[in-house]
Amino acid sequence: MSSDDGWAAREREQATAYDRIGEHYDEAFPHKDVQVKSTLGLIDRLPAGARVLDVGCGTGVPTARRLTDAGLSVTGVDISPVMLDIARRNVPEAEFAHVDLTSLRPELLGTFDAVVCYFALLHLPRALVPHALSVLRKMIVPGGWFTLSMVEADVDDLPIPFLGHHVRVTGYFREDLRGLLTEAGFVIEEEETVSYAPSSAQADPEIQLFFTCRRTD
Repeated sequence: MSSDDGWAAREREQATAYDRIGEHYDEAFPHKDVQVKSTLGLIDRLPAGARVLDVGCGTGVPTARRLTDAGLSVTGVDISPVMLDIARRNVPEAEFAHVDLTSLRPELLGTFDAVVCYFALLHLPRALVPHALSVLRKMIVPGGWFTLSMVEADVDDLPIPFLGHHVRVTGYFREDLRGLLTEAGFVIEEEETVSYAPSSAQADPEIQLFFTCRRTD
């Protein structure tokens, strides 16, 4: 099996897990106050009608919904067809596409005034994260914004049980994540750390890191 075949099989496994989680995801993670706060802070920084890419959009709630309600032009991408179907129901005004994070290119979707990436990078092995950040930077217009969140943990592509299924996750200590963002060409404008306890006993409590960054040129 080639490395490309191996990656495709890995991503199918990840997508299948989220397909099966589907409607239960928002039940397990109902309180996303800091994510909403981050999204609202981004909205305040953007001009009317700005284009925003939501990477790993999931069900479209709360992020794509909030961005669209603010009058922004939203495109969401995810690897889970089921999640995308839910997102289309939740946010019919936005556009959604079945695209793997590692396949994103400016030539595919164009460039954006901002990219949001809440908990999507944690599904990549560490070896791919710097490249992913580089690609996402290229998809942001000069001076544009990038908001992201990760779970603080010293793990690399670790398989874990998650809501009755298994997914692979990566985490960083906050200092290391700061370094990656700076090396990728972003200036960190704000950051926040929060302890989060899901509503489901099938998901563990976690420390979440939120960053608001700007593309430097």
